[in-house]
Amino acid sequence: MTPPARTSASVNRLRPRRSCLAVPGSNPRFLEKAQGLAADQVFLDLEDACAPLAKPEARNTIVKFLNEGDWTGKTRVVRVNDWTTHWTYRDVVTVVEGAGANLDCLMLPKVQDAAQVKALDMLLTQIETTMGLEVGRIGIEAQIENARGLVNVDEIAAASPRLETIVFGPADFMASINMKSLVVGEQPPGYPADAYHYILMRILMAARAHDLQAIDGPYLQIRNVDGFRDVARRAAALGFDGKWVLHPGQVEAANEVFSPSQEDYDHAELILDAYEYFTSEEGGKKGSAMLGDEMIDEASRKMALVVAGKGRAAGMERTSKFQPPTA
Repeated sequence: MTPPARTSASVNRLRPRRSCLAVPGSNPRFLEKAQGLAADQVFLDLEDACAPLAKPEARNTIVKFLNEGDWTGKTRVVRVNDWTTHWTYRDVVTVVEGAGANLDCLMLPKVQDAAQVKALDMLLTQIETTMGLEVGRIGIEAQIENARGLVNVDEIAAASPRLETIVFGPADFMASINMKSLVVGEQPPGYPADAYHYILMRILMAARAHDLQAIDGPYLQIRNVDGFRDVARRAAALGFDGKWVLHPGQVEAANEVFSPSQEDYDHAELILDAYEYFTSEEGGKKGSAMLGDEMIDEASRKMALVVAGKGRAAGMERTSKFQPPTA
């Protein structure tokens, strides 16, 4: 039998993901509360946050809340178990058959090679075809949590057109490389530099090479919001799109850190307007021009697109407008 052809459906790699809220799939109270929080993304967890004996019932609970809850304005994700367990296929079948129309992505944890992403892609296609869902619409988030996954991250990032993000999972990763630390997200004692810099940049390069988003993992000291901000700023400065949040108190901090300042957003929009004007017939078809004391060109436009895009995704509004120079 010839496998069904893909439709024209495509995933949305530009969804806002400044704050990605983890919610145990086995806890109805938390699932109810999460709907009212200002997180860009909510992922309902069937993996680490869900005890083994609770997983079967949690699948049904997640289906109920996806279908009946109000997730307006949020990206709806379910984290299934990883392929080395016996739970994964049933996680995917139950959730997608039961609530596929109200699901944006599946998150696959502990991804070690491209074959694991391809297997999830194939299973999703079979379920979508069987259930009459739009084939290819449900995205995949791949979580890198060990050394093997990081070594193979380029192949993983290229494994499926469904991929939307590469996610760093620090806790399991720290254990996999024997890092001398028990505080997830903090620097190991005695190391004079940033122990996570290579890992984060490796993930970021793979993601950007394939037009994917890059998401930083959790900070487990949930009441230390200042510590969360510091760690989030590190990832944001490198270019990451967002970070996991484990507590409502971290949501606002993540949304703030991964959004541009009002000043930067306004300036980016001014650059875009000015560049469009100066390269037009009316503006003299210039390849470069001055915006105040700053020279802008095509490279400036590309940098401004990034900042303006983040601001627009965050719902920011401009406070200043470009005024063409008068003769």
